Amino acid sequence: MTFDSNWIWIALGAVAVLVVIGLIARGMRRSRTEALRERFGSEYNHAVASAGSRTRAEQELVARTEEAKSYDIRALNAAEVERFRSEWNRIELRFLERPTTAVVEADELVAEIMRTRGYPMGDFEKHAATLSVTHPRVVEHYRAGHNAIDANRDGKSSTEELRQAMLHYRELIEELLGRKSDEVRVVPVVHEVRGTDRVTSPSQSPARKPPANLPEDMRR
Repeated sequence: MTFDSNWIWIALGAVAVLVVIGLIARGMRRSRTEALRERFGSEYNHAVASAGSRTRAEQELVARTEEAKSYDIRALNAAEVERFRSEWNRIELRFLERPTTAVVEADELVAEIMRTRGYPMGDFEKHAATLSVTHPRVVEHYRAGHNAIDANRDGKSSTEELRQAMLHYRELIEELLGRKSDEVRVVPVVHEVRGTDRVTSPSQSPARKPPANLPEDMRR
């Protein structure tokens, strides 16, 4: 049995084309992955863990980005910033006597600020997803603070964990009120402060220094 050499070359050419197409597609996927990781930071890893696969997670992140283009997000005016900042200071002061209530109120304040700025209404996951598009580097503070609320429903959150939740909310609220850049600021975690006579002070962390009249529980 003989083969026409022309068909052999055609077949080899077709294989070569398929290989090139595959390499281009692989390169495009890699570029998209790198771009999404750069844009979303730790939220990229959260999306992968939640979706169960990188492909589904990246499709979700791309969909979020496209949906966000329809949002009419605006900056707060001076009066609104002052009102929300005063409300936040009141919530911080409440922490000493009612830490659980203060954390819940901080979560509600975040939602109110987002609504005022024009973010779409929704539950926590919807708020976190939309926030991740415009503030990807600080949305982890939102998740960390809200996780403390969920844990506390079962009585699992200690006062120290609630204090940490307040620090996370502080970082997020500062960003929503108009901090100049979207950046990650470290909040000390529980294993860094347990087993010591004095817990790490917020003023010793990169988080914003608390006001002078902040309750002792928040200053410790």
